[in-house]
Amino acid sequence: MFQPRVALASLSGEADATWARDGAEHAGCAFLGGISLDDATRAAARRLVDRDRSEFLPDDPMAFVDRQLAAIRDVPVRPAFNVRSTTTEATERAARVCADHGAILELNAHCRQDEMCAAGAGETILRDPDRLAAHVRTASRAGAPVSVKVRAEVDGVDLGSVAETIDTAGASAIHVDAMDSEAVVADVVDAASLFVIANNGVRGRATAREYLEFGADAVSVGRPSDDPDVLRAVREAVDDWFTQEVSR
Repeated sequence: MFQPRVALASLSGEADATWARDGAEHAGCAFLGGISLDDATRAAARRLVDRDRSEFLPDDPMAFVDRQLAAIRDVPVRPAFNVRSTTTEATERAARVCADHGAILELNAHCRQDEMCAAGAGETILRDPDRLAAHVRTASRAGAPVSVKVRAEVDGVDLGSVAETIDTAGASAIHVDAMDSEAVVADVVDAASLFVIANNGVRGRATAREYLEFGADAVSVGRPSDDPDVLRAVREAVDDWFTQEVSR
């Protein structure tokens, strides 16, 4: 899906084209966003901003996605965009924009902020596999490769089952925030034939290798994605791991 197998993970209100360009030397993919697409998620994002969280709130979110992806057309990373939506109509429109740029559409089933969950996005959609599958099918049929960002340790949610559901619906990848349950990555790997990106606490050789040992196809770096020393260390660890795998 991308090489090197290091991704820059989306940071709401921060992960834009400039951020992707700055981290591109050590990454194979950049997940821009997240961006709220429809009325419900945009209202939730405004409430988040009101309590001092950083969010992208452009007047036209589809045009914003288009401009940001166009701005990294010359950057040697696989482009991707993390989106929040309660409607498949908005998901479809964003997926078409992503498809035009050869970008991955990433569905956010990850956000745990109360405002976003109350709107019916984030973890709320993670708890509703039929609705999540409908978004995946819609985006996939619109022509974009689909990733789903998920979170471990959500009560009542079996990520292995989620992986199987979205695989059947047409997803290409699953982006797992493992929280403090790193071994859940192995459960996801065993459950479906998806490209598995592991996230949370990836800072260097030891943390990257732990996820790779559980079977992850790639790792992603979140908060320190603007730190070239961290990115360099993770890139070296991942490159070494897959070089050893090929030589075995």
